[in-house]
Amino acid sequence: MIAVIQRVSQASVVIDNQVKGQIDAGFLILLGITHADTREDVDWLSRKIVGMRIFSDKEGKMNLDLAAVEGDILLISQFTLHASTKKGNRPSFIEAARPDVAVPLYKAMIAQLSTDVGKPIQTGEFGADMKVSLLNDGPVTILIDSKNRI
Repeated sequence: MIAVIQRVSQASVVIDNQVKGQIDAGFLILLGITHADTREDVDWLSRKIVGMRIFSDKEGKMNLDLAAVEGDILLISQFTLHASTKKGNRPSFIEAARPDVAVPLYKAMIAQLSTDVGKPIQTGEFGADMKVSLLNDGPVTILIDSKNRI
């Protein structure tokens, strides 16, 4: 499972010209799920995300986590994070999980992040054509792969 975490001042997702989710300060998370991912990946990744200290303290050092700044989360599923570009110019998405595997894990991540941050999170819609807007703060962008824990 891959998460691209972007520290944002604001972010939103629009589906069919309707705002589906939006946040002010917090994390926009793009989540890629592969066929090898499990509930263990969800639990580990959620804890890692919520504990990330990438907000500035009074001295300007990245030392504060999401709770300390009362930040929110906008979670977007993005199978293209598992694109293979080794051969040719057309990416292969063979490593991305099919919906029968990915949807339950995406829903589990929504529930786990909500539990870990202590409030509901905002989301996109799995499989939808989404228009995502963000104001990246910093910019700060962090990539976490649950298969690369050591």
